[in-house]
Amino acid sequence: MAAYKAVDLARRLRDAEASVTIMMTEASQRFITPLSLETASQNRVYSSLFDDPLAHIRLPAEADLVIIAPATANSLAKFAHGIADDLVSTCVLAATGKKIIIAPAMNWRMYESPACRRNLEILRSDGMIQVGPESGSLACGEEGIGRMSEVSEIIEAAVAALCPKDLAGETVVVTAGPTREYIDPVRFISNRSSGKMGFALARAARNRGASVTLIAGPTALAAPSGITCIRTETAKEMLQAVKGQVNAGATILVMAAAVADFSPANRSNTKIEKKDLATLALDRTDDIITAVASAGRKPFIVGFAAETGMNLDRAARKMKDKGMDMVVFNDVSAEGCGFDVDTNRVIFLDRAGKKELELMSKYDVADALFNRLLQIKA
Repeated sequence: MAAYKAVDLARRLRDAEASVTIMMTEASQRFITPLSLETASQNRVYSSLFDDPLAHIRLPAEADLVIIAPATANSLAKFAHGIADDLVSTCVLAATGKKIIIAPAMNWRMYESPACRRNLEILRSDGMIQVGPESGSLACGEEGIGRMSEVSEIIEAAVAALCPKDLAGETVVVTAGPTREYIDPVRFISNRSSGKMGFALARAARNRGASVTLIAGPTALAAPSGITCIRTETAKEMLQAVKGQVNAGATILVMAAAVADFSPANRSNTKIEKKDLATLALDRTDDIITAVASAGRKPFIVGFAAETGMNLDRAARKMKDKGMDMVVFNDVSAEGCGFDVDTNRVIFLDRAGKKELELMSKYDVADALFNRLLQIKA
């Protein structure tokens, strides 16, 4: 199954506008054909040391990144001990100074063997980047760790490996998603935020070398790997989590969460009868950015202003009144923007002026935000 995933990996890398060259071992061709990978990669597939005698030098020299997926126990052992007896192992040995990702795939007994663990430790200490494996059903019918990571995880690792580490040394806290303010055990006040923008910001910061903590309200999104994720529900819980991270030394706070402005004045411990809910008394929640900005130690603060319509003046006032260093304005009523979509169109406002972006993916917005942040901090 891992070998079949390699076809999808090649296709997805091509979709991301990468140039993909495939190398195959003899054994791998018993599972999938070179033609399948040639079609997926739209490039020549190499499998022999002797058809192109200098390929083992040329291919790694031309590569920005080498991905071994699936990486079998046998291949890992070869890489760890410098054995070069086929094209793949020879290319890895010749890939001096190159970034190499390994995505192990094997039976759980093989993965947990002392020999395999030693080999992986050697490879990681040599600078190779390990992705996975995952736990679950294995090809033999057993359950355990050994499944190759999903293609999306491997691509995420590839993006991270190729990103400049210009946020190295920064401790970034990102908030994401909605909050829930409970009326009773079954009812609450919330909003439409999916958390996608905040999760994209956390991934972008991690990929650029920052130490990242993601404080997430209730979302359906899985925590990204390599990121500390703190799950919260209410505005009060999110405030306490943010304060804790700021007090622990956060240097950048990006408040992408849609925090509720109001909470019920009285929360019932039992379900309220419908007839008794004709009116609902509300209290204002504490504003997280104001609380952080007015404290003794203040990180660089980026806030978000979700509006319906081009209310730039209101976003600018928020930035000034709350003590933000930068605010990200977006009109959530515009097509392709706002809640539960993968794209956004934003305007950055800061003390130096404003910068308007075209419609783009939320990850690209996140990258552009950190580019702007670094310009301001410089």
